[in-house]
Formats: sequence, C-alpha cells, structure tokens
Amino acid sequence: SIMTYQKKLKIIVICGPTGIGKTSFAIEIAGKYSGEIISADSMQIYRYMNVGTAKPTIDEQTHIRHYLIDIIDPDELFDAALFAKMAHEKIIKLHEKDIIPFVVGGTGLYIKALVHGLFRAEPADKNIRMRLKEEEASLGADFLYKRLIECDPDSAERIHPNDTYRIIRALEIYEATEKTISKYHKEHEFADSPFKVLKIGLHMDRDVLYDRIDQRVDAMIGAGLVDEVKELLDRGYSKDIKSMQAIGYRHMVDFIEKRISWNEALRTLKRDTRRYAKRQLTWFRADTEITWVEPEQVNDIQQLIKSFLQVP
Repeated sequence: SIMTYQKKLKIIVICGPTGIGKTSFAIEIAGKYSGEIISADSMQIYRYMNVGTAKPTIDEQTHIRHYLIDIIDPDELFDAALFAKMAHEKIIKLHEKDIIPFVVGGTGLYIKALVHGLFRAEPADKNIRMRLKEEEASLGADFLYKRLIECDPDSAERIHPNDTYRIIRALEIYEATEKTISKYHKEHEFADSPFKVLKIGLHMDRDVLYDRIDQRVDAMIGAGLVDEVKELLDRGYSKDIKSMQAIGYRHMVDFIEKRISWNEALRTLKRDTRRYAKRQLTWFRADTEITWVEPEQVNDIQQLIKSFLQVP
C-alpha cells in the first residue's frame, strides 16, 4: 500500500527543573528564530495563579507569544492527554504559518504525552484499581506514594502522602496511560512520533540551582504570593482542590489558616521546591533523547538548533 507521505512537524522542546531559568532562556532562543512558545507547565495553565507558578510576565508574553497559559480556572480538570491534544493542534497551526514551536516547561508527563502521540487513558480500569488496593493493603500507602513519586512526580507533588484515594487514582491513570502508550507503540510500530523533536534539557550545579530556588521563593514572597493565595480563597476556591494543593499554594494556605508559622512556611516551601526539582531531574535524566546544556551556553545551542532546522 502506498503510504501518504507526511512531513514530520519539527518542534524544539526546552525542559529542566523548576527555578533553572527555562522561561528567560526560551524567550531568548525563540526570539532568535522568530518562534513562539507552547508552555508545558501543569500549573501555568491556571488563571489567577501567577506568582506561585512563576508565570511569564505580561512583558515576556508580549515579547514572544505564549500558548496554553491561563486556559482554565483553578478548579477545572485537566490532564496530560488534554494537554497533548491542545498542544498538537497549536503546533499544526504554527507550522501552517511557518512559525517554529518551542515547547517549554518542566512537566515531564505533558511533554511525554505530546511527543509520543495521542492517547486517551481509560480512567477507570477495574483490574488496575483492584491490584493497587491490594498493594495498599499489603504494602501500605507509603509504598504506593513512593512509586507515584517515581512515575509521576508532578502528581505526587500535589497529593498528600496519606491521601490514599488520590494516590491510587493517580497511579491508576498513570498505568492506564502507560498501557495505552505501549499499545499505541505496538500498533504504530513504524509511525512513531508525529514530530521531529529536538530536546534540550537545562542543568547546572545542584548547589547553584538550590540557591536559585531559595532566591526565587524569596522573590515570590516579595511579589505577593500570600495575597495571591488569600485572593484565591476569597474567590471561593477550596484549599482541597488539586491546584491549591500544589507547591507554594498549600504552604501559604497552611500559614494563612495558622497551622504553621511564617518561618516554617518559608522553610518547607524552599525544601519542597528543592525536592521537586530533584524529582524533575530524575525524570528528565531517564530520557535519552535530551541534549543537556547549561543556560549560559546559548551559542552552542544555536548551533544545535541551526543544524536541527537545517538552516544554512
């Protein structure tokens, strides 16, 4: 059978841990190639959550156009499959205009879902759920939570280690998704990713990164993180919704509701952000397609991108 020749769409992925400076780096690089940015960040999708998500400023968004930021309210449901679908549609539109899409962010599962083709996970697989419940009974919630950290650090970040229901739910979705990815791969043995992808990962000395994270947390506080969270609560968003359980938000809620002191809020926020960065690095390091660079290696990266785009 004659296969319809389909030119693969090129995308450039810029990923790495929180606090490493993906936004400014991506804006500088995308600017050199008149590209536009598709954000792959599971927190920047929410409206009204700007400070705690380190959302690109209005100025930055005016400089280079960003997509998939501010697309849903904090209590709306969203997942990796939906992200992949929306990002895919956006990539096609950008290519029609000859604009290079830069997919930028730290949410590994979003990037994986986009690059490895589309699949809708069957949310409820009775067998998976029963097995997870049995594992919880025999091995404990802590065991399941540790596994969740390994396979989906982003969800683990938002779920309390004792919240067994949500831990099981998240693992169930992850496993069902993985199952559909592998099924997808088997069925499309030759039609792998719909994209030609260049993946650039940002890394730096761990101590330097941790210092940057501490400074960023201080900057968020200075930029009004407490007020942002108070405002969300005033708008009627419950502290129990997924987005409010996220890093930064849950710490401020605990402080506002007087469960912890200010110093404790600050200390645990910095600690948890560092832990999250470490988990993100673990996730990305497992991806052999990533070319690792330091944020200041802008010139080397331009060479890399040039040859990828086959620009003379």
